[in-house]
This record gives sequence, C-alpha cells and structure tokens, in this order.
Amino acid sequence: MALRIVRLGTPRLPHEGTRIGTVRRPPRGVRKERYAADDWFDTWLPELSPSAELVAKAHAATTDAGWKAFARAFRAEMGEPAARHLLDLLATLSHASNLSIGCYCEDETRCHRAILRELLVARGAVVE
Repeated sequence: MALRIVRLGTPRLPHEGTRIGTVRRPPRGVRKERYAADDWFDTWLPELSPSAELVAKAHAATTDAGWKAFARAFRAEMGEPAARHLLDLLATLSHASNLSIGCYCEDETRCHRAILRELLVARGAVVE
C-alpha cells in the first residue's frame, strides 16, 4: 500500500488507487463525468491546493528566491488545522490502501505537489 504523487491527466499507473486532485480549479473544458475516465481525478480536494493568491505567486516565481517564498507561504497554509488534519488522514490511509494525489504542473520540482510530498513523508506516509 502506498501513496503516489502524480501529474493529473496522465495515464494511471497500475495499482495507483483512488486519484485525488489537489488543485484549486477542475480541468477546463472537461465535463465532470469525464474527470475519472480521462485520468484527471476520482475526487477533488482543493483544500490541499494553494490559495488563489499563492497560485499567482507560484506562477510569478521565476527565481529560486521567488519559489522559496512561495514554498514558505504554502507550508504555512498547510499548517492550518483543516489542512493538517487532511494531511494526517492521507498519511494514515497510505498504510492501508493505494491512493494518489496530484496537480496539473508538468515540473514537479516547481509544483506544490513536491511540497505535499515532503509534508506527507514527515507525517509518516508511505510514498512511492
């Protein structure tokens, strides 16, 4: 059993389990009934995405310093009680079932999902 960090919209991996979209907005131009069928996500959890203000900050982060500022701010958002509880839940579920979380970004190193990976590992999640 494990949790995987994936790019939404890519073909599912074997035994990936439930795919959770941790994005602020659902995919444009895709009907709700096609989200799972087209490998976007099975369920949407925007509470684990950056706030709209931080999404803008991430898109504007063209330097390492800008990215680090975004990462600090996003970690602070994920330190709020509701986000902490969700991260704890996903970490616990990773020990008993296969699941995945993801975002649309092509480069994981400049995506909030890399930070989610770190936060989940710190909570004891089994991450592939």
